[in-house]
Amino acid sequence: MIDEFLKQSLMLRERREAYAHAIVIRHGKPISSKPGDKMIICQDDAIHGWIGGGCTHPVVVKEALQALQEGEPRLVAISPSGAVQPIRDFAQYPMTCHSGGTLDIYIEPVLPNPLVVILGHSPVGQSVARLAQEIGYSVAISEGVELAGAQFKFPENDLSQLPLADPCFVLVSTQGADDELALKAALQTKVSYVAFVGSQKKAKALKDYLRREGISSNRLNALRTPAGLDLQAKTPGEIAVSILAEIIQFHRNSTSGILEGDTPTETKILTETVDPVCGMSVVVGSSKHVAKHGETVFYFCCARCRTRFETEPERYLTSIP
Repeated sequence: MIDEFLKQSLMLRERREAYAHAIVIRHGKPISSKPGDKMIICQDDAIHGWIGGGCTHPVVVKEALQALQEGEPRLVAISPSGAVQPIRDFAQYPMTCHSGGTLDIYIEPVLPNPLVVILGHSPVGQSVARLAQEIGYSVAISEGVELAGAQFKFPENDLSQLPLADPCFVLVSTQGADDELALKAALQTKVSYVAFVGSQKKAKALKDYLRREGISSNRLNALRTPAGLDLQAKTPGEIAVSILAEIIQFHRNSTSGILEGDTPTETKILTETVDPVCGMSVVVGSSKHVAKHGETVFYFCCARCRTRFETEPERYLTSIP
């Protein structure tokens, strides 16, 4: 189980996909899970691992998605109503499984590491790559560039296979070698931070060309040039420091790296409803247990609740406000 858990975590990290860990930190019998049981919750609600009966899963999925939105860990306590006193800093939920028991769970979001994508073979680009690695950022470079520890490599001016999820930053530092192709490839992504190492005069000529190539004015206006904060930098190393400083500033001041007008797929709006059988809050779209009665769709925490509803729907419909 642990090997599978670690394997799944590593795969998601390599894909730069956000996910959450859930781990049982305390339990009260007769619940079947035990401290140390683990689960991974992905952004598409897929789960890997096990932390208890099906009636706990909707709560864990709901809280995990909330943790991913906020970027902060969460503590969850599930117990029979009135069985325990409220615990500070814990989100409290009723235990709806008929077996009873109590369960305390720690949920931690795991967000993608910032990724700096560098097009070009210039000394500035190589310095940016090394500095980015020094502060713990991931780096993607062209296949022809030598850099120890680079997490990703891509064919020249082809970013189509890179995991460009937010937070991601693209730097074009080509020094005249296929500037147009590299900048076009960068601007055709949906990454909001794209910077070009070069003069304003050169950038203007490139923008005019790319506008004729079909790149939108909004995209071209968002291009950062010259790249970096104005630190009066002169050497490749100094320029690299100014660029990385700008990237850090952008990262810390920005809530999303998605372009204006696009819908960020990472953020899911949580819509909740109530299981008419047990009263548990259920995230619409996350629950796999659904039944339709008349023209109304009902969502359930587990298959047992759905079956009870389908057997005696009128019994539970009368209790719905």
